[in-house]
Amino acid sequence: MQNTSLVTDYLRRCNHRLAAIDVLYERESWPDVVRECQEVVELALKALLRHARVEVPRIHDVSAVLHQERGRIAVGALPHLDRLAEVSRSLRRDRELAFYGSEDLTPSDFYKPADALQAREDAQWLVGVVLAAVAD
Repeated sequence: MQNTSLVTDYLRRCNHRLAAIDVLYERESWPDVVRECQEVVELALKALLRHARVEVPRIHDVSAVLHQERGRIAVGALPHLDRLAEVSRSLRRDRELAFYGSEDLTPSDFYKPADALQAREDAQWLVGVVLAAVAD
């Protein structure tokens, strides 16, 4: 049994998080923008997989699952599948670094406005693709 209302819930929450990302962006909190964008992308792609009735793995990057399950994914998302997967992979690499940093990297010094802008644009685009795909 699959809880189909989770698709709607995930996408509704993606939209709330996109609004929160706008606040972080206005405050010039670049690493937080990048981190939150990763979470939005993860949630939106998991909504796409749930919509396809694919068992959603407990991992942060579902790009490989998208490709494995391409035959079950909503038709509207298929032309964008490679880019959806690339956005997921790209932001996954930054997930912990943007949040915690490391001994030799402080997130607020490392992440720049261009990083935040790219992450935000990617997240907004991806959520739009997923919303359109599941609405068909």
